[in-house]
Amino acid sequence: MKIIDVVTSRGRTGFFFDDQKAIKKGAKSDGNFYLGNPVTSGFTSIRQAGESLTILLILEDGQVAMGDCCAVQYSGCGGRDPLFLAKEFEPVVEQGLKPLLVGRELLSFKELAKEFDSFIYEGRLIHTALRYGITQALLDAVAKANHTQMANIVAKEYGTTVSETLIPIFSQSGDNRYDNVDKMIIKGSQVLPHALINNVEKKLGLNGEILLDYVGWLRKRIDEFKTDESYHPVLHIDVYGTFGAIFGRDYEKMCDYIATLREASGTYRLRIEGPVDFDDREATMVGLRGITAMLDRKGIDVEIVADEWCNTLEDIKYFADNRAGHMVQIKTPDLGGVQNIVEAVLYCKEKGIGAYQGGTCNETDISAKACVHIAMATSPVQILAKPGMGVDEAYMIVYNEMQRILALNAALKKR
Repeated sequence: MKIIDVVTSRGRTGFFFDDQKAIKKGAKSDGNFYLGNPVTSGFTSIRQAGESLTILLILEDGQVAMGDCCAVQYSGCGGRDPLFLAKEFEPVVEQGLKPLLVGRELLSFKELAKEFDSFIYEGRLIHTALRYGITQALLDAVAKANHTQMANIVAKEYGTTVSETLIPIFSQSGDNRYDNVDKMIIKGSQVLPHALINNVEKKLGLNGEILLDYVGWLRKRIDEFKTDESYHPVLHIDVYGTFGAIFGRDYEKMCDYIATLREASGTYRLRIEGPVDFDDREATMVGLRGITAMLDRKGIDVEIVADEWCNTLEDIKYFADNRAGHMVQIKTPDLGGVQNIVEAVLYCKEKGIGAYQGGTCNETDISAKACVHIAMATSPVQILAKPGMGVDEAYMIVYNEMQRILALNAALKKR
């Protein structure tokens, strides 16, 4: 099966691009807007509409494979590629990628993904968002050429087995950290609520008291409204380095505080994502390694999740090798080619580190579905519900795609 044409279309993502540097410098919010001027290169406002670029591969039998180029909410910072604007990067597909794609035989996803993930255009590696989108499209194309599902292609080429059960879904609340929790409980989210604790004074508390109260509220809310006694979600809270803002490098005090959070969570397991962010990969890795080791020595049953400065496949391997966290978030758009997601999950599992296949609210339905197939083929500990911050839509997309994979593969086994 060959590719006979390549088409692109510009689109919107499920959330926004936010200038993280401007926000950290104190930009004030007004409704859904941020007031003031952007700081990061490429931004025209502190918050602007997220953009995507769909790559459509026309196959010789008339089938169409697709993938969405998109980037994380906080683009252009933390060592990431610059802001992804569809109009700016669309010519790279037309002039750089299309000539190499038209006429190409769809023999191996793994080989094609490796080639296009390392594609150099005008002297530099193409943007991570382009690598993300084109490799999604190639995975879809190889699956269509073989008349099967994307998950089955990944499993076949990487020697894995497609899961016969659902991967636990992690729902994120955004700033609406109370009302959205109710949605998660109703839906049965197995990991919740993210909570977006990115401000010490307003969300964490100068002594951590606001978050401590919030964890206690979560426990009570779940206990009060769950309709099935077997429902026992994991509490996973992203604190965006704010623990470091309070405790600095005093990990003894930080771990003692984390112990109070664990006590407040009651019978529910607790994960803390990004307790420190020292604006540097090495310093952040060392910090997470120290916190993880101290929690283990103290017997405090809380899992630390690595996030910031752990962006690429190389970063993920480095953090995993150093046990800088009990779990690593695999931020899917930051890895470029989606084959790197596969390799990241498998590497973490090999090293005994939890693999959280994440991503961003600023993705699309197409990229989210491709990620679901990869998750079903590699079985990470959990997968992020994405895109958007509304809970319902993202949970629907991820949950329903997993159910389709299960149903179709079950039906094929009966033939």
